Amino acid sequence: MPNAPLTTRALLLDMDGTLVNSDAVVERVWRGWAAAKGMDADHVLKVAHGRQGHSTMAALLPDRPTEVNLAENRELLAQETADLDGVVAIPGAAAFLAALAAATVPHALVTSADTALATARMGAAGLPLPAARITAECVSASKPDPEGFLKGAAELGYEPADCVAFEDSGAGIAAALAAGMRVVGVGPRAGAHGPTVAVPDLARIRVTASTDGTGGTVRLDFGD
Repeated sequence: MPNAPLTTRALLLDMDGTLVNSDAVVERVWRGWAAAKGMDADHVLKVAHGRQGHSTMAALLPDRPTEVNLAENRELLAQETADLDGVVAIPGAAAFLAALAAATVPHALVTSADTALATARMGAAGLPLPAARITAECVSASKPDPEGFLKGAAELGYEPADCVAFEDSGAGIAAALAAGMRVVGVGPRAGAHGPTVAVPDLARIRVTASTDGTGGTVRLDFGD
């Protein structure tokens, strides 16, 4: 059955797995970390997707001091920022962002990456950075906490219920749902986590801005 259209006022966009495919880098870095700790890499990666690195470490090693996790997270962020091999755009991402810009749809990036990593990956994928963005430096709690999405909605000037989030991970989808938003789940990981709509990528999404005087709504159609 095809996905029903969604009507909204603003969009909040995750980056990794949603706009940018960075799985190759994430796997290299976190498999290396897991090996150094003697941990199962597949289990580590299941926890890592969508979270800030220190949050992943806290979940996996709950007895470790926070300052140790923060220090190791800085090291991993530096590795990830320098390693752009295999970073590419998700199919349809460039056209989707172009359509949002052309229709002047309010939208913001809400990512667990810091500014340096977000800038590097979006650039490597050939995608423009949205003018509004909530990065790791902007929040006190990582996804699945809803803080980032709530701040993104506030940055754009909309209530959470007037926003649709685009996410790929369990942690990200949980964060957006907890913020009171509808969620478009993108990619192979998303469907298992209860998004409002699930799509394989961004290739067949059609963006139509309202012209009927209803206050700047946008309709999202998801194709077949």
